[in-house]
Amino acid sequence: MTKQELRQLIRQRKQLHSVDESVVVTARLRRDPHYTHARTLLLYSALPDEVQTQPLLDELLSQGKTILLPRVVSDTDMELRRYTGPQDLQPGAYHIMEPTGQLFTDYKQIDIAVIPGMAFDREGHRLGRGKGYYDRFLTLIPDAYKIGMCFPWQMADNVPCAPHDIKMDAVIF
Repeated sequence: MTKQELRQLIRQRKQLHSVDESVVVTARLRRDPHYTHARTLLLYSALPDEVQTQPLLDELLSQGKTILLPRVVSDTDMELRRYTGPQDLQPGAYHIMEPTGQLFTDYKQIDIAVIPGMAFDREGHRLGRGKGYYDRFLTLIPDAYKIGMCFPWQMADNVPCAPHDIKMDAVIF
């Protein structure tokens, strides 16, 4: 199956499911020791069809953790901004709520990166939306523990991958 065919299959599957399943998936993430011990975390501001992260962001903020969210800055790149609350978000590229907080560039401080995707497989391969933003950015944080997060119906037997695709250390679904 090609990447395009797998994206189409996932789009069909998502019509049958609800984002209410986010509660179950984020509960699994909360039990991961890498997540619980992390001090600086890269997460994402969820699109409507992704595992919702706002409850996690609120919880981590109340724990005094450093939260980073990506912001698209060009056709090929994204940067990280600190998240200090919902007031830091505004609509950005691709209708994603993006952070407006302080720019963050001390990448070696990132303990964990929680990454969305269209599909994942049990080997940690990730299928994104096709622009390569995360694959390019993740090369800048090679030591961060990378967790793909998705709904169970986004798991595939095999995700096609190219040499430049970055593999996840774990997948929570």
